[in-house]
Amino acid sequence: MSRRRKLSPEERELWSRVAATAKAFHPRRPFSAETEPVLDAKATPPPKKPRPDVKDFRIGQSAPDFAFRHDLAPSISEHLARQPVVMDRKAHRAMTRGKLEPEAKIDLHGMTLAEAHPELIRFVLNAQDRGCRLVLVITGKGRRGLDEGPIPQRQGVLRHQVPQWLRLPPLGAAVMQVSEAHLKHGGSGAYYVYLRRNR
Repeated sequence: MSRRRKLSPEERELWSRVAATAKAFHPRRPFSAETEPVLDAKATPPPKKPRPDVKDFRIGQSAPDFAFRHDLAPSISEHLARQPVVMDRKAHRAMTRGKLEPEAKIDLHGMTLAEAHPELIRFVLNAQDRGCRLVLVITGKGRRGLDEGPIPQRQGVLRHQVPQWLRLPPLGAAVMQVSEAHLKHGGSGAYYVYLRRNR
């Protein structure tokens, strides 16, 4: 490690001349009574502003709730589940659990509305005439079509139409209860139709 070289007398003299001509970038102003404010020893400092009390918050907690704008109609399964039980409750519980075997069934799957409606009327009224109490109506779950518009399309036209037909004349007088079928009998693609006794 080399030692730092000391300045010679000539170098020191040169440096002192250069330092004498240098000017400070930020010269210090001299203190005087005119430039310095008079401090009052009795004066109190201004009070500090209180810090705001910030409580815990969640982003968007104050935003209005627009969920009601997207409140769609209940599904056909939910609608049927909310219907009051008119038939015997014990028989209804056994039926919805798939423990009652339908006495007759019709498969409307693949039919158009114009074809299915008269077939359903004929089947239900004939079943009631034969003394049947529980029949199975198969509609299928339906295929989802192209949904290109602003209004969502229901999946399965027959699946939604059949419960309405069963409430309207001439079937309304013959039908006591409509429930979604148990999985062993077709699930949401079929309906249990419990008929009134034929008088």
